[in-house]
Amino acid sequence: GYDPNMMATAAQYNVALGAEIIDINMGCPAKKVCRRAAGSALLRDTPLVQDILTAVVNAVAVPVTLKIRTGWDTNHRNAVKVAKIAEDAGVAALAIHGRTRACRFVGEIEYDTIAEVCAKVQIPVLANGDVNSPEKASRVLQHTGAAAIMVGRAAQGNPWIFRQINHYLTHGKKMAAPSLTEKAQVMTRHLDAVHQFYGEPSGVRIVRKHMGWYLNAEPEGRLFMQRFNKIDCARQQKTALSLFLNNTQTFRECAA
Repeated sequence: GYDPNMMATAAQYNVALGAEIIDINMGCPAKKVCRRAAGSALLRDTPLVQDILTAVVNAVAVPVTLKIRTGWDTNHRNAVKVAKIAEDAGVAALAIHGRTRACRFVGEIEYDTIAEVCAKVQIPVLANGDVNSPEKASRVLQHTGAAAIMVGRAAQGNPWIFRQINHYLTHGKKMAAPSLTEKAQVMTRHLDAVHQFYGEPSGVRIVRKHMGWYLNAEPEGRLFMQRFNKIDCARQQKTALSLFLNNTQTFRECAA
């Protein structure tokens, strides 16, 4: 969104439905979002950012959080300015993806910029961007001084990364990888949950990318996904996945 009053009303509506937190995403780089002057396009209009945050914070009693990028492009980095606006408006916490909108998801992460923001505001800052392992999470926290890290794409097909990071930060050593049995159980529950939530035909289409994230890293998984992606029935998808997972040797090669 980009209209302060509309976003305040939307926040109130969601709180009435039971939302315990309102998170505003000013970091989305998608063209269809930015063309509507929403998402990370808002970083080009800091007065509007202030108006939106003030309106939403004043409209609800639950915490309001914000996600941003380091700026619109390399010539217009303003993460520190936006962070201070957010803090002054009453935002409870700030997540920063360490790239500009122009960079999208390519190039080095600006961990130094995140560190600068952490040094300039008192609210908790979450560091985001290329946190893809427990060791990387530890290094990012140490380098930036962030209160926490946010994991995005690295969790696709790997939901275990959260407990692995938590274990490493708590104990200083890596935990054992999930067993093949657990991986199969999680994939099956994931497939069932998508089907149940979205129904057919949407769930059938949506679950394809999720199963692909689990399996596309290995040749056997990619071969299976070529067949799986042609299935247009939820029941048949579940049967196909079950047969694949029960082929222990093939699944072992994909899950290794």
